[in-house]
Amino acid sequence: MTLVGKKFPNLNVDAMNDMGDTFKVNVLEEAVNNNKKVLLFWYPKDFTFVCPTELHAFQAAIGEFEKRNTILIGASCDTPEVHFAWLNTSKDNGGIEGVTYPILADSNRNLSSILGILDITKETYDEETGTVLLEGDNVTYRATYLIDENGLVQHESINNMPLGRNVNEYLRLIDALAHNQKHGEVCPANWEEGKDAMSANRSGVASYLASH
Repeated sequence: MTLVGKKFPNLNVDAMNDMGDTFKVNVLEEAVNNNKKVLLFWYPKDFTFVCPTELHAFQAAIGEFEKRNTILIGASCDTPEVHFAWLNTSKDNGGIEGVTYPILADSNRNLSSILGILDITKETYDEETGTVLLEGDNVTYRATYLIDENGLVQHESINNMPLGRNVNEYLRLIDALAHNQKHGEVCPANWEEGKDAMSANRSGVASYLASH
């Protein structure tokens, strides 16, 4: 079930930063209390393969997110201690040393379960043991959420494990949202900052298509 147009879940989750501090983060409150947008991106596992390339790519663009009044938060189901170990592993050893934004440690899977982004392909109840057996890794897909200053989800997307994200696309989406908030115009396909947007009515689309 999509969260677009709805409030992001109001839940406190453990997080870790590059200083080794464990603390609670509430994504909804980060947006609303700070009057900022939040870009929350989930990845499957620490110490894996595509994941560090994404974390470094988001880190490289952190200044661009800050210029856009946007808080950047990573997330997975690893524990805070595993996050810290990965943060202390050098880049040339497959680590994420140098990453400075907080990383959620949803090890109890409370938030990822609410979001419905866990890799669970099948659940079977074992009557003999009284337990539920899962098929799948029970880790998150590459899910991404853009949350506005009111805590509303404006964008969500989910990639399967092998498919890394394009950081520039999220910057473009933030620009498009900010343009709509400021000017009331809607942003057409392939829109980028500085390009023409259009009025959300029949004459607006007709005028845009006529000149493009």
